[in-house]
Amino acid sequence: MNLALVEKIAKAVLYEGYMLYPYRSSALKNQKRWNFGVLYPRSYSQAQTGPDAWMMQTECLVEGSPRSELEARIRFLQLVERTVGEMTLPAGKLQPVEVANFQLVDKLEVDGNIFHPWQEAVEREISLPICNLADLSCKPCVQPFTLPAEKQLEPLRDRSGQTFGIIVRKRELIRGSVLVSSEKVSGEGVKNIVFRVCVRIQNETPWEGSASLTRDQALLQSVVSTHTIMGVEDGAFVSAVDPPESVRELAADCHNLGTWPVLVGEEGQHETMLSSPIIMYDYPQIAPESAGDLFDGTEIDEILSLRIMTLTDEEKREMRQSDERARGLLERTETLPIEQLMKLHGVLRGMRRLKEDTP
Repeated sequence: MNLALVEKIAKAVLYEGYMLYPYRSSALKNQKRWNFGVLYPRSYSQAQTGPDAWMMQTECLVEGSPRSELEARIRFLQLVERTVGEMTLPAGKLQPVEVANFQLVDKLEVDGNIFHPWQEAVEREISLPICNLADLSCKPCVQPFTLPAEKQLEPLRDRSGQTFGIIVRKRELIRGSVLVSSEKVSGEGVKNIVFRVCVRIQNETPWEGSASLTRDQALLQSVVSTHTIMGVEDGAFVSAVDPPESVRELAADCHNLGTWPVLVGEEGQHETMLSSPIIMYDYPQIAPESAGDLFDGTEIDEILSLRIMTLTDEEKREMRQSDERARGLLERTETLPIEQLMKLHGVLRGMRRLKEDTP
């Protein structure tokens, strides 16, 4: 599987909605994030009355042979709770950096820098062993995974080295599993076998909280922006968007839960499939004029870049101190050459000759 062909698209899916314009933590849209590909702990999900899912399932068709092999990778974000504490003891260089010596605050200013609580995220990937599709039809592959709880402390010091505060980053335990199976649904002979491939992701994290706890609390034990990347050797994925007539009914019987599989790579290739919680066409692309990720898969780079440039100094300050990714986005936009900005303006694509009988 050539990941280089799908990396940009997969990255855009992974960080869709991570932070949206105006890229400030105080903005309402950035306080209610993580709306795509969220799998909550199973017991929490089942205690809710809404659509909070704990499982994601991809089904698609592969035309192959007894030698066909499948490779699958699951990618998602794990949220990190970032809290800020102010030292309750007199500030000093040698004060012990322990949570007991701090009280949590909504914001803390140290040498002109303001630190806020925030939900950060770390990338996770679950790689499954390469499996023969015929073997998977007899015995599914089950891959459990565990992400242990972890806490990190970062002291906040002024220019003189005195400790005034602390940042606490906390990750909760997450447990889940990935099941991969296949079913021979049509075809005879070596060259004409059709497999229905199924990849099911489940969040099996023990949930000891009550149904009344907030969504933000549940998100800390959820997997977010979940998507599946699949590659096939000695076979070809069938488009789920526009399948050939010969297998259209079989494709219609595929049951996808919370995700939509599309072909990715160069136009006409059928070796790689991306199944994401965001609806796309086959062979999606990132505009070559784009200077970098704006965390919005439907972005209009020129408009967002110009809007970032018009933020006030105070808004830019908050954006810069919200998150490393937001800070990098701001710095990249502020240093964008005028030649690069002009490339974003007036790009025309998809031109074709009109038919003679077209009025």
